[in-house]
Amino acid sequence: MSANDGDMKMRVIVVEGQEMRAPKEDKCCEYTLDGSVDIKGRPAVKGLSGGWLAGGLILVNQGLATLAFFGVNVNLVLFLTRVLGQSNGDAANNVSKWTGTVYMFSLIGAFLSDSYWGRYKTCAIFQAIFVLGLALLSVSSHLYLISPVGCGTEHAPCGPHSGKELGIFYIALYMIAFGNGGYQPNVATFGADQFDEEDPAEAHSKVSFFSYFYLALNLGSLFSNTFLSYLEDKGSWALGFWASTAAAATALLLFLSGTLRYRYFQPSGNSIGRICQVAFASCRNWKASASPGVQSLYESDEKADASGRKLPHTEGFSFLDRAAHADTDSNLGARDPWKLCTVTQVEEVKSILRLLPIWLCTILYSVVFTQMASLFVVQGAAMRRTTALPGFSVPPSSMSAFDILTVAATIFLYRRAICPFLARLTGRRTGPSELQRMGLGLVVGALAMATAGTVEHFRKTRATTAMSSDLHIIWQVPQYALIGVSEVMMYVGQLEFFNSEMPDRLKSFGSALCMMSMSLGNYFSDVIVSAVTKLTTSQGRPGWIPADLNEGHLDKFYFMLAVLAIADFAVYLLCASRYRNGKVDGRSNDVEKGTAGQVASLVYV
Repeated sequence: MSANDGDMKMRVIVVEGQEMRAPKEDKCCEYTLDGSVDIKGRPAVKGLSGGWLAGGLILVNQGLATLAFFGVNVNLVLFLTRVLGQSNGDAANNVSKWTGTVYMFSLIGAFLSDSYWGRYKTCAIFQAIFVLGLALLSVSSHLYLISPVGCGTEHAPCGPHSGKELGIFYIALYMIAFGNGGYQPNVATFGADQFDEEDPAEAHSKVSFFSYFYLALNLGSLFSNTFLSYLEDKGSWALGFWASTAAAATALLLFLSGTLRYRYFQPSGNSIGRICQVAFASCRNWKASASPGVQSLYESDEKADASGRKLPHTEGFSFLDRAAHADTDSNLGARDPWKLCTVTQVEEVKSILRLLPIWLCTILYSVVFTQMASLFVVQGAAMRRTTALPGFSVPPSSMSAFDILTVAATIFLYRRAICPFLARLTGRRTGPSELQRMGLGLVVGALAMATAGTVEHFRKTRATTAMSSDLHIIWQVPQYALIGVSEVMMYVGQLEFFNSEMPDRLKSFGSALCMMSMSLGNYFSDVIVSAVTKLTTSQGRPGWIPADLNEGHLDKFYFMLAVLAIADFAVYLLCASRYRNGKVDGRSNDVEKGTAGQVASLVYV
């Protein structure tokens, strides 16, 4: 401690008048135990970095960024039809492709973050791209696309546009996709980095952070789905886009304001290269024993890499152990990483392979979740939407507000009441495991589809003219609410699970897997809808999902998705029961494990 630190400590004692206050000052000078550093690369000090002050900035940043993104996303299909003159089918397909592309870009952001830039730099750069894309969209809409002035409403579509104007629009649109996609998988992980998982109190806060992160995301989208949606539906497209731009710029400034307070983890180098090295080395060493003794596996003598803690050897995927098989005559001091890999490097690949079956089971849930932004809206448009207010009808897309409100209520109740009760009941501090919550999310998602199918059945029985019914849109509330409960269980659990199970050097990749699940859910939803429409349309009869829902069987489609979700749940149970995680530095995290295999102790050579 320096002289100045000592003076400060003495002043605290004099002011407080009791010596017992001194240890608190000492605690503020404790370093984190998880390897995090400050902006200058020095070990992070607990009292001066991270915690809820830094985490709170990231939560507000996420809420504003989500508001900005959904300010474009929520009514993009209407913009394409009313302003650009696209057909309903083309506009819906373009929105699905764009949304899927947003999540595909998450892999690029995760790779750059884990390998070269680190999470802070990656978040800052991609957020800047996101802001520029929104600004370009706002300018182009104001100057070129909303022409003539006042067009873009339901009864006043805009005129044709030149190729140059459309080119600027799509450049702006995909800049937004690139910026948001590259930012999203890193910001959640960066927020979790602000809590030291080796400190029991901070470790509990780290688990809670993901719930509050998802809450911030939904609160941001609530404003977009109500106020901005209403503005844009009335033709104020440029104003809505400028509001999104302002929110994104404010989010970026808030994020940068915490630079001196954040905790950082150093990037680890090319993660794809490390994975390829394991695959290549295991093939080169195919003559080695399929299950070499732990004593013959190579690990660096250093306590840890520059970027993460060591992983002990585990059973399973024994063919990959060949990559770390070291002969006694090997020159370890000048080893070729394409011929000999460390145990930690091999275990990173094993961690990914163990997670893949769980991840694959989440894709079908994303197909279920995607219906809320597509067929739920189409269904709502075919229901009675009048209200007690003269001249005001409920916009079908605004019904997603019930999903968002349910998400907020579920997170609050789960963290404040349900989780503590279940923790006392099960003896597990964090309550149900992530795997258990994800399974519950699949079941509730299937129930939501069954509910939507039931509502559609009764909607058709009260059908009047084409694409209309006497059944009021308020009957959609249960299906939106059930989707809200299911997404809290699935997506929050998924974020926590992948973040805790991924090795230190692949944390952002774990978050990217969550987004990839959503991306593939969008793509597979298009495939399933197209296939069902084609297979059920025959001999001049409309299929299950025609232009006029009164002539189709949307209820059967919903019931089919419910059955598929239950079948997916059965497969998920099998995968989850077989799942086993590894350990970090001899410590295992608190995750429900399967029964297969035992974790072996690591012996260094």
